[in-house]
Amino acid sequence: MTLDEAARCLAEAGIESARREARLLLAHALHADRDATLTATPTPEQSAKFASLVTRRAGREPFAYITGRKEFWSLEFDVGPGVLIPRPDTETLIEQAMRYLPDRGAPIAIADLGAGSGALLVAALTEFPNATGIGFESSPQAFAFLERNIARHVPERGQARLAAWDAAPKDAGSPFDLVLSNPPYIPAPDIESLDPDVSRYEPRAALDGGPDGLDAYRSLGLLLPDILRPGGLAILEIGAGQENSVEPLFRGLETVTLAPDLGGIPRALVLRKS
Repeated sequence: MTLDEAARCLAEAGIESARREARLLLAHALHADRDATLTATPTPEQSAKFASLVTRRAGREPFAYITGRKEFWSLEFDVGPGVLIPRPDTETLIEQAMRYLPDRGAPIAIADLGAGSGALLVAALTEFPNATGIGFESSPQAFAFLERNIARHVPERGQARLAAWDAAPKDAGSPFDLVLSNPPYIPAPDIESLDPDVSRYEPRAALDGGPDGLDAYRSLGLLLPDILRPGGLAILEIGAGQENSVEPLFRGLETVTLAPDLGGIPRALVLRKS
């Protein structure tokens, strides 16, 4: 399969930036960088692998699952089936943590609730070099990636717990200064209408927020006052258009701000325990 054939195949499957992805898949098959695809002559084995990768992507398997990697906050994370793929919009939560916790050297305690790949926890620990943190994840498949990414990036300061987030008070040992969470918030009836990459492949438990998309926030509204230190922050990702529904669920906490993502959509709800 040539690069042109691969790009055409991906475009016909509805892949945006089809030629770019084709080049990246070829680079992955060659174990080389993208520039090498301009001059390389693949071996028969590499050509066969490339064709297989293109077939998988044309079937709408997420690109990150095929390569096993995803960048978040300029860090590389291991990902694969069973774990939610980190998105750039979620970086808004790290930006807000840095804004409202300006003492980067403070020895703060961080929790990531529903940690998935650990992207939020690892990024936060990278920015706060004296912090320690725990990621809580109930899915065994996602937990395997959480452990791997903590071990890769912050082995001395990060921990992983195979537990739902309501186990946080028992496992934490002390209140947290910062709680991060990207909970499931897609209304269940809307999941099948999502992009096929998401609806067919990414874990439903990481997407499904119940009939109205708010089930996880109701749970967090009860939990956060118990696990936050006085003055501590909780920063939660929310879905587009959910701000008016989510904010009232946190009556025991002060709303600090609702920060937009790069597209201008309200994305990060910042709460403080007074």
